[in-house]
Amino acid sequence: MSIKLGVPSKGRLMEKTFDWFSARGIYLSRTGSDREYAAKVEGIDDVELVLLSAGEIPRELAAGRIHFGVTGTDLIREKLSLWDQKVETVAELGFGHADLIIAVPKCWVDVDTLDDLDAVASAFRGEHGHRLRIATKYHRLVRDFLRDAGVADYQLVDSQGATEGTVKNLTAEAIADITSSGETLRANHLKILGDATVLKSQATLFQSKIAVLSPQDRAVSTALLSQLEKL
Repeated sequence: MSIKLGVPSKGRLMEKTFDWFSARGIYLSRTGSDREYAAKVEGIDDVELVLLSAGEIPRELAAGRIHFGVTGTDLIREKLSLWDQKVETVAELGFGHADLIIAVPKCWVDVDTLDDLDAVASAFRGEHGHRLRIATKYHRLVRDFLRDAGVADYQLVDSQGATEGTVKNLTAEAIADITSSGETLRANHLKILGDATVLKSQATLFQSKIAVLSPQDRAVSTALLSQLEKL
């Protein structure tokens, strides 16, 4: 048995995760082609590297199939109900920054806050006969955020592709999506509501609270955490 560490399987998230661990004396690497998911760990014994998509890592942590995993805060909180009972934060890694925000058409000149959105949503239903649609991939986070803000007269519609394009395509009136620079929003003539940052996300190392640990596993886990705290 060994401790399993799940990290993103490709792209900048994988590269930056490898760099973060190597700065702490733990060297992660792929051992096959980009189509293979073979990997190795050097610098610590009895830790197995598991390459997964960032979206799979919350599920694997919650199921206890991996002991540690690197993924976005947004994915953990969206995909896991009662997430804090299933995983705990070990360290924020300082990259992969993105904000989950709510944005509306730039031409809505009188809509700048959630209170404005609530007023528009109520009027919209009366005028159009259906609720104002907000396109998103983050249903749980957005629903909870809008409930706490007192916004009620809307419906969430699922976005499978480019969420920013749903307003232009007339499949939604507003969006809730992840953004880092805001350039794509501006290109699609959207503006972020001033008080509608749902979540500030970044790549984070999480530990499963569900995974079963043998005494040997606990020793390896303690050694891993101790080494990561050195820098």
